[in-house]
Amino acid sequence: MNTYDLTGKIAVVAGGAKNLGGLISREFAKGGAKIVVHYHSAPSQADAEATVRAVQGLGSDAVAVSGDLSKPANVAALFRAAKERFGGIDIAVNTVGRVLRKPILETTEEEFDSMFDINAKAAFFFIKEAGLQMNDGGKIITIVTSLLAAFTDGYSTYAGGKAPVEDFTRAAAKEFGPRGISVNALGPGPMDTPFFYGQETPERVAYHKSQAMNGDLTKIEDIVPIVKFLATEGWWVTGQTIFANGGYTTR
Repeated sequence: MNTYDLTGKIAVVAGGAKNLGGLISREFAKGGAKIVVHYHSAPSQADAEATVRAVQGLGSDAVAVSGDLSKPANVAALFRAAKERFGGIDIAVNTVGRVLRKPILETTEEEFDSMFDINAKAAFFFIKEAGLQMNDGGKIITIVTSLLAAFTDGYSTYAGGKAPVEDFTRAAAKEFGPRGISVNALGPGPMDTPFFYGQETPERVAYHKSQAMNGDLTKIEDIVPIVKFLATEGWWVTGQTIFANGGYTTR
């Protein structure tokens, strides 16, 4: 039996064009799922279209949908587009986020508002729309960060913006539970993607690597199997924040 059999399932992947979201889209397609590939705007359109082609090349179907998910109307439009195209939604994965490393004393109001709009507000309304629109027995997964269990400087608005997602997750797990919908948050360690390197010095990159059990950063390939598990056999796990970081941090 294929443990990660997703035949006939419909998955919405927010931020599904590239990096972690792109790999989730492709791996879900390998399991038989049809994919709604969300991307933010024109700069990532080519990546979204490439992911759609990759999914189609795997024998499944996909559609790309754009929108700024910090605006609730766009979140609702994303889920409507999924239902109009495929008739239903079984899995909703939100990989959207913005990273900012900056001291509190240097952070502007505009940066604070943007960080919480992208990391908290968009996540809340993604969970809400998934709960409204998805089929019974669905799975909702939000990518957060292992910094939620760290004691460090610089990431106040990033970790702070992701922190409310834990409460959203627990509340939604209770509220959607009678419909058999599981809701979880998944916190990778510092990931080997372009989002990470722009925030760090070489010395801090080396430090982050040194904190994991194999002396390296988290790879997107380390995270996708856990997402697939939560979307299939791991349905009984709900209301949890799971830290997947090679021992980088815990609580």
